[in-house]
Amino acid sequence: MRALIIEDNVKISQIIAKTLLDAGLVSDICETAGDGRAAIDDITYDVVVLDLGLPDEDGLDVLRGVRKSGKAVPILILTARSDIRERVEGLDGGADDYLTKPFSPDELAARVRALLRRPGGALGVELSSGNAVLNTAERSVSIAGQSVVLSRREIDLLELLMRRAGRVVPKATIEENLYEFGAEVASNSVEVCVHRLRRNMEKATADIAIHTVRGVGYLLTEEQAG
Repeated sequence: MRALIIEDNVKISQIIAKTLLDAGLVSDICETAGDGRAAIDDITYDVVVLDLGLPDEDGLDVLRGVRKSGKAVPILILTARSDIRERVEGLDGGADDYLTKPFSPDELAARVRALLRRPGGALGVELSSGNAVLNTAERSVSIAGQSVVLSRREIDLLELLMRRAGRVVPKATIEENLYEFGAEVASNSVEVCVHRLRRNMEKATADIAIHTVRGVGYLLTEEQAG
């Protein structure tokens, strides 16, 4: 899953990105309203964390613009503005949640997960395919009831494949969801991650298979691997 952080304070944006990463989301960071607007126009995000006090434009104007364009992406306002009138203005303007600074990273993560669990959101509490179960809140995986240790990126990949089980997931989509915008990604990074996940699933006797569709991407099916 992918988040957009629109925040001009570098230290705060890094804290937010680390918090969201622990919750299973990779983040793109924009320091201005203009860059944030452009990112939302170009990329489909699962959630946006929006500061209001931006250097070039008020965050409320960004919020209104996004809603006017018809985009339904969940938006959580994270700001130092704590006046009740501003809270009301933000929520009435189309924000899905409103959190004031200073904030608890744990509360931020919980609020983001709650947004993603809403009907039509990107996050279900548990995903299952065959005898594999992924708890998206705890970021844990079990096979036939037994816990399996996977890396964060392997869990992110498994979640993406499970959400689209039975459909081919293009390699470009996997790169977009597993790696931050602008990150250096080796040409075989996805292949390596798929190989490791496939190997760990086979070791755990998962009755799912990850198929390579050459030149396109990957497909997860409920069947005995191998």
